[in-house]
Formats: sequence, C-alpha cells, structure tokens
Amino acid sequence: MALSRNTIGTVFVGGALVITCSALAYPSMLGLQNASNNTARIIANTPYGPLTEADRDFVVKVRSAGLWEYPLGELSMEKGTTKAMKEAGEHLVVGHALLDASSRKVAAELNITLPNQATPQQQQFVATVDAKSGKEFDSTAVNIMRVTHGQIFPTIGKIRATTQNTLVRQLADQANDVVLDHITVLEKTGLVNFDQANFQQTTPPKLPREQLTPPVPQPGAPVVVLTPRPDLPDFYNTGSPSPSPSAG
Repeated sequence: MALSRNTIGTVFVGGALVITCSALAYPSMLGLQNASNNTARIIANTPYGPLTEADRDFVVKVRSAGLWEYPLGELSMEKGTTKAMKEAGEHLVVGHALLDASSRKVAAELNITLPNQATPQQQQFVATVDAKSGKEFDSTAVNIMRVTHGQIFPTIGKIRATTQNTLVRQLADQANDVVLDHITVLEKTGLVNFDQANFQQTTPPKLPREQLTPPVPQPGAPVVVLTPRPDLPDFYNTGSPSPSPSAG
C-alpha cells in the first residue's frame, strides 16, 4: 500500500527539515553494507551530548515505524470489524503522528537523515494486511503489529538506559509510552496469538539487509509528514522533546 493514501499526510519543506547531503545518514543509505558493528561509536558531538550510531539508528527506526503503522492504523479504523479493533487503529494513528513530529524535530537538531518511506519489509506488512477482510483482517493486523511492537520495545529500553544524548533520551521516553500503549490496546482486541508472537519476536526471519532498510530519500525531496488527526482523542501526555543543550 503506497504512502499516497489521501489521509496519510502532507509534505513539509523548509528550514532545517530539508534533507541535505551533509546530514548523518544511516550507513545502508550510503551503500555502506559493511558498516561498523560498534553501535556505541560516537559519530558526532552535539550540544545535547554525544550521538552514537545506535542513537542515530533509533531515531531512524522511530520514523520508519510510523511510515507504515500510521497507514495501518487508518486501515484498522476503516476495516476493523470490532470496536476494540477500531480503537487500536485510532491509537496507532495518534501515537505515530506524535512520534513522527518528535523524530523529525530531533533529527533536525542532530542533523540526521530520515527516510520518506518505510522499509520494504514494512511496506509488505501493510500490503499483506490490506489484502485481508473481515475477521481475517483483524487477526492478521493485530498479530503483525503485536510482533513488531514487541520487537522494538527492548530496543527502546536499551537506548533509554545507555544514550548520553538528551534529545534521544526524551524521544525514547515518549516512544516507550506510545509503544506500551499500542501493545496494550492490541492485546485488548483478544486476538493476539501469544505463542506465535513470542516465537516471532525471538526468532525473526533472516532477511537481506536491503529488506530491512528504508529507501534512500531523493536529495531535496519534501519530507513526508504524518498529519495529526484533530478528530481523534489525544491519548498521550508525553510532551515533545525539548532542545536544551546538556551533555549527559
């Protein structure tokens, strides 16, 4: 399912949010398939503390997650067959609009390149769910999302525990609240297959790196924005990361 759905969002061009060649791109975007495995390596010193490879990749992951979970949330609101399913969709849309705004704000401050499209694997998740209908749609959507949220949850905790960058730390705090909420509303649908989820979270398929990497944005391309929905409740009170130069 393409990101051109009418209600997915708008594009924003201007100021520091325009992608530039000098930004800190994630290695795969630059063709560096044999990039360092030392994710603790400091790649920039910023007014907000040192920025490591793991910090940069986390900001990219937050952005990429929203690029497929926001449209999947909209699908759940449209095609979900139960109230709980539709409510889960609402939480996905509101949560990822919030995290998208925060990740773009953090990326602009830290000069990190962000993708405009989800990874090929994530795009396939949306296509797989969109092809279903009725109860099968509900079950497929819930279990794919429960697995992916379960996979990212430990990553958020690790980043929160180790980062020395105050902006990344604030983003991790916000992501923790949103992802935990999403896990909770998905489980409230009563459709989660926990045995399957636990197995897939701990033994993910070995896919080529290009399937797990967001496509490189075109130089100067407008940034896709996941538009907040004023017609939906504000489920979160986490605040946006606030730039305040402070190391550690």
